[in-house]
Amino acid sequence: MDLASLLGGPPTVFLGLTVLLIGSAAWLTGRAIALGWRPVGQLLWACLGLAIAARFLTFALFGGPLFSVSGFLTACLVLAAIGLVAYRVTLVARMVRQYPWRYRRVSPFAYTEIEGEARRHR
Repeated sequence: MDLASLLGGPPTVFLGLTVLLIGSAAWLTGRAIALGWRPVGQLLWACLGLAIAARFLTFALFGGPLFSVSGFLTACLVLAAIGLVAYRVTLVARMVRQYPWRYRRVSPFAYTEIEGEARRHR
């Protein structure tokens, strides 16, 4: 199986359309869902819809196959990964900013609870 059949179209179309254009929509979707305190399951459903849109645009604009199962699954996985990264980064930033006396950032993807004297004196 070559790369074009795995991606459901030419690799440049996949990178330009699915990763850059629709991927930025997945990033904004993940951010919006995290800012609304919604569960991560809603993000996965939204990314499923974005993957369907990516397949249709690949078909309509570039003549790629519409019903490419591997192309759809690859797009769905890539868009879900982008959306989940945005969701987690936004959620961590919001928790640390909204509750600075309780949480501190450990990395862009994680926070920890503040314990001990520093928490009691704030």
